[in-house]
Amino acid sequence: MVEWIVSEAPVPYEQALERMEAIAKGIRAGTAPETIWLLEHPPLYTAGTSARREDLTDPGRFPVHETRRGGQYTYHGPGQRVAYVMLDVAARGRDVRKFVHDMERWVIAALDRFNVTGEIREGRVGVWVARPDKPPMPDGNPREDKIAAIGVRLRRWVSFHGLAINVEPDLSHFDGIVPCGIREHGVTSLVDLGLPVTMSDLDVALRQTFDEIFEG
Repeated sequence: MVEWIVSEAPVPYEQALERMEAIAKGIRAGTAPETIWLLEHPPLYTAGTSARREDLTDPGRFPVHETRRGGQYTYHGPGQRVAYVMLDVAARGRDVRKFVHDMERWVIAALDRFNVTGEIREGRVGVWVARPDKPPMPDGNPREDKIAAIGVRLRRWVSFHGLAINVEPDLSHFDGIVPCGIREHGVTSLVDLGLPVTMSDLDVALRQTFDEIFEG
């Protein structure tokens, strides 16, 4: 059985990292259950293994944490649901590509509960939504905004880190970085899309859709 943990108050990043690594170590040792941890962080930026220094455009704005997860620069803060995913990928087939794809499918399934069509794009990390309400790109293609980031790491076949879905963060806080190294597209949130979704609403959707994707 997967254990679910929900933290009501924002969790400092270093504290979260320490707990996450302890859980992952316990899973590998057989002393802890697989765990999904739902939380928020105080405003901060994290740098993944592919982060480029020039994409940190305002380094003094918020604390910057170097991390060994995949991906580039990401913002975390209040109003954003972070889901740290500690699962035994060895027991789930040892297919890293499928595991990451399942993470994407999980986000898309949860967003679908609110009639939001999330999509993935070749060469772009995360989950995106079309914005026909915005002016098109210079080449005529429709605008797209990022609504969720995904960055995972595996150690001895146990996953940690995970995903972040924008519910109602301050979107101006993303201005201090080039999110995931992508300059031509913006970011959005469920509330920015006009949906009065709460963090609890999203948590319910994530729990309801988890088994469909990972246990089906």
